[in-house]
This record gives sequence, structure tokens and C-alpha cells, in this order.
Amino acid sequence: MAFAIRNLSVLAYANGFTLWHYKAGKARLDAVSAPNYFAEAADMLTVGDMVMVTAADGARILCVALSDVETVTMAPLA
Repeated sequence: MAFAIRNLSVLAYANGFTLWHYKAGKARLDAVSAPNYFAEAADMLTVGDMVMVTAADGARILCVALSDVETVTMAPLA
């Protein structure tokens, strides 16, 4: 399932950090964690932001590892 901007929402914001929630619907965690899944939101995401993801096969917290004009790379929290 493709990224849907309407399913991305801000939970908290402070000092340049944003905590997001993304409801992935039928998408699985491996798809949501793939490079550039969040590319359409590259202008909103900042390195260090965290995204709480709810997907068809579970939930995960991802950290924005790289975000520029057209590239977004996420890393799972260990």
C-alpha cells in the first residue's frame, strides 16, 4: 500500500523535534520501513524525528535518519 499523507499526524512538537503517528492501513512494517516510503513528506520530516507506525502486522517506532528534498530514510529504534 502506498504512502498516504492524510494518515500522517503530529502527536507532539518541541524544540525542532516532532513525534509523528502514521496509520499504514493494510501496509506491512517492512514496506513502511523501506527507503523513500515517506518521500512525499520529505519537506515535513527532519532528521531525528520519530514516527510511531501502526501497520497490518504490528507497530514500530522509526527514527528519521535522512531527509532531504526527495529522499527519506528511516531507521528502527533498537
